[in-house]
Amino acid sequence: MVRNRTLWATAALLAATLGVAAVPATAAPATATRAATACPTGWGSLDKTYFAGTATPLTNVRTGRHDCYDRFVVDVPGAGAAELGFSVAYVDRLYQDGSGRPIAVGGGAILEVRVNAPSYDPETGTPTYPGRVAQPLPGVNLTGYSTFRDTRYAGSFEGVTQFGLGVRARLPFRVLRLADHLVVDVAHAW
Repeated sequence: MVRNRTLWATAALLAATLGVAAVPATAAPATATRAATACPTGWGSLDKTYFAGTATPLTNVRTGRHDCYDRFVVDVPGAGAAELGFSVAYVDRLYQDGSGRPIAVGGGAILEVRVNAPSYDPETGTPTYPGRVAQPLPGVNLTGYSTFRDTRYAGSFEGVTQFGLGVRARLPFRVLRLADHLVVDVAHAW
């Protein structure tokens, strides 16, 4: 009889211990998920420039949505990160290099993105990017984006290619130089 009570007490204690031990394993991922969605806020909205250039032509522009920011990517296959020069700044109005022609860009603010790479083959003059001046960027659909509102191609003049990025408001942004890519991330909020 004492043996049965000891056996039942041990089983109850074991069940209680296993039940309590399982709770932290379930609760930990919820905390980790919350921490993973914390958004950076220290990027700022001042002009960002890197002085370098490449004759390697750009071939594509694409965008992506993330939890904390919208991403604008310029593909320059074959260019190293050190070669990818740029100038990214908020402007009151987008003006096409060379002609000075104003280009309308929708949104609450305009982020001008200049990439120090041509959108044509420098030896033949053949276009390597299908963009048309003052038109939305081909293949870019901004439906469902939190920050991006519009994109415009402003052309390529003397080896510098220019884009207008319409955003919801003047928000913080960062620029990343990677091998083959220039990345501009615009935060959803301050």
